[in-house]
Amino acid sequence: MDSFAVHIPDAQLEPEPLDPAQIVSGTPEVTGKVLWESADGSQVRGIWQITPGVVTDTEANELFVVVSGRATIAVEGGRTFDVGPGDACVLREGDRTTWTVHETLRKAYHLSL
Repeated sequence: MDSFAVHIPDAQLEPEPLDPAQIVSGTPEVTGKVLWESADGSQVRGIWQITPGVVTDTEANELFVVVSGRATIAVEGGRTFDVGPGDACVLREGDRTTWTVHETLRKAYHLSL
């Protein structure tokens, strides 16, 4: 793959079905786009977006930067933090989280699987 640049705020994203069991409240919808994946599938870089609502997740090793929107992320047995535009966040593999999305959140991410 050649090197490239993407303007994240305008990138067209594809629907990513959300498991109904993850939805705590609201009607959040998830979209995303994989920009790059390693040959062995162990690393993925992309863009992800979620509309307002409350969802749970079990995380992979992830670094992300919020481009737009706001959310509160509660890590089970750990910290709760607010993220918004310009914030970088590191989540550990296995972290069980609850995301309260206040404004549609778009992030650029790197996952290590």
